Amino acid sequence: MDQTDQTTHFGFRDVPLGEKQTLVNDVFHSVASRYDLMNDLMSGGLHRVWKDIMINTLNPPKGDAPFALLDVAGGTGDISFRAARKAGAGFHATVCDINGDMLEVGRQRALKQYLDDKVSFVEGNAEKLAFPDRSFDAYTIAFGIRNVPQIELALAEAYRVLKHGGRFLCLEFSTVEVPGLDKIYDLFSFNVIPQLGRAVTGDAESYRYLVESIRQFPRPNAFAEMISAAGFSRVSWQTLSGGIVALHSGWRL
Repeated sequence: MDQTDQTTHFGFRDVPLGEKQTLVNDVFHSVASRYDLMNDLMSGGLHRVWKDIMINTLNPPKGDAPFALLDVAGGTGDISFRAARKAGAGFHATVCDINGDMLEVGRQRALKQYLDDKVSFVEGNAEKLAFPDRSFDAYTIAFGIRNVPQIELALAEAYRVLKHGGRFLCLEFSTVEVPGLDKIYDLFSFNVIPQLGRAVTGDAESYRYLVESIRQFPRPNAFAEMISAAGFSRVSWQTLSGGIVALHSGWRL
């Protein structure tokens, strides 16, 4: 069965599998210049805490030994910049994103932060990475995997490009697990976030999609099973902020 015969979800809509990537690209072309500002507004700054937890979990080495990070769907560079500031002289990050507008924002930020020697930017597809087998020490993806049309392919590629002993870390929105908070979260998500998007970026529909896509993403245990099925060992996860996000970990052993 080819992609024209298969469907997937784009938010709450069913769309042909082959069309989802173009629709997702349009979302991020639209919001790229204000993406980081919107993250602050939508999360009340909490996304910075979640990303710091991810980097502390990664714990990149502080010495001179080479350490190569692949940061997928990391267009504006947030994760890679955090890792670069924490790591030693041997560290280098490659940001891989399918969206050129997001990558250009990241490149400009790298220059302003004097991190352009530590962080490179490459346009590419998470489902078919243009990197050799076993070429990275770690793979990170933050708030990006739910936008991948075929998540299983992205996980298989993550496993392929990691070295033996390499670590996979995925930070993604999850399922709120605190009674009462779930209703507040839904109210904020569906009513406030699209209006913030309209006010800040002139685009409410892209943020309505992003909110809907969170609800379509697998629950933490189901996603952990997908990571294990891709070949990863010692798969685990932790939920943060009452389940608003989850951080998944796996190792190529």
